[in-house]
Amino acid sequence: MRVNSIIGRDMAVDLGTANTLVYVRGRGVLLDEPSVVALNEATGEVVAVGHEAKQMIGRTPDSITALRPLQDGVIADFEATEAMLRHFIARVHRRRYFAKPRMVICVPSAITPVEQRAVKEAGYQAGARRVSIVEEPMAAAIGAGLPVHEATGNMIIDVGGGTTEVAVISLGGVVTSISIRTAGDAMDRAIIAWLKKEHGLMVGERTAEEVKMTLGSGFPAHQEPVGEIRGRDMVSGLPRTVEARAVEVRQALEEPLHAIVDAVRVTLDRTPPELAGDIMDRGVVLTGGGALLRGLDDRIRHETGMPVHVADEPLTSVALGAGRCVEEFEALQQVLVANPRRF
Repeated sequence: MRVNSIIGRDMAVDLGTANTLVYVRGRGVLLDEPSVVALNEATGEVVAVGHEAKQMIGRTPDSITALRPLQDGVIADFEATEAMLRHFIARVHRRRYFAKPRMVICVPSAITPVEQRAVKEAGYQAGARRVSIVEEPMAAAIGAGLPVHEATGNMIIDVGGGTTEVAVISLGGVVTSISIRTAGDAMDRAIIAWLKKEHGLMVGERTAEEVKMTLGSGFPAHQEPVGEIRGRDMVSGLPRTVEARAVEVRQALEEPLHAIVDAVRVTLDRTPPELAGDIMDRGVVLTGGGALLRGLDDRIRHETGMPVHVADEPLTSVALGAGRCVEEFEALQQVLVANPRRF
């Protein structure tokens, strides 16, 4: 029997506001599920986790609550996060002797020590023997294949669900970074507010997310789609359908988009001149679910004058980067924010 099978396979967890991805050493990304938990109010029991729980958002009876335990990139509900992590780990980590894996968890760069401790504690409670932490922009840069250990400037913009991370990385460390709590969720909220104000229509989170994915964009294009949005009329209370154009949705998204571009500008302003020259040559890499918003790369390119490339696999960049930290644990020790657990 190999030692690995007794101790348990090491794993990396991208604990995101919108999705949680689990990378298992030697096997790659084995799990990609929404960060949603459905709880029975009376018993406190977990009814469903992941995709199944996401289907329940806005559709549950009083006895069941479907909630997202992470808000703006940090743990909002500790018990629910722990239950979710435990469930996901059990799904990919079947061996149960006295198996306890080492775990690398990704966190936003602006996380406080208290929030960091909560993430570590959730990892230990979920069954890890050692929890290390890596900052999301660093993991995203490694996952996107950037040469983070070289003496050149690498700029990464990771637009997730709860936070947007903008960082300049050189020689295996973050030179300057900004983390703002404006990302995919803020765009969804902007669409909900716009539909209320302009069309008197109430829609839920899932509908807003669909509108963002089908009609949302960051920059004008030649052919702009038109779509129908279904919701509840705020006056009559009856179901109603409205027609919306991409240009209207883009105006609705203006505030969160402006905040993201602003964060990029401020980060560039704080970057040492030598590294700024490198970034001008190499370009900026865009990752995260927000990178899939049509025209976001064009918008950043237009506003900053920098070349912008979308990573090959924007949704899994952070998980793949954290996975590299697990595969080459000793070699990449430098990028981890590690301190052993204190009892």
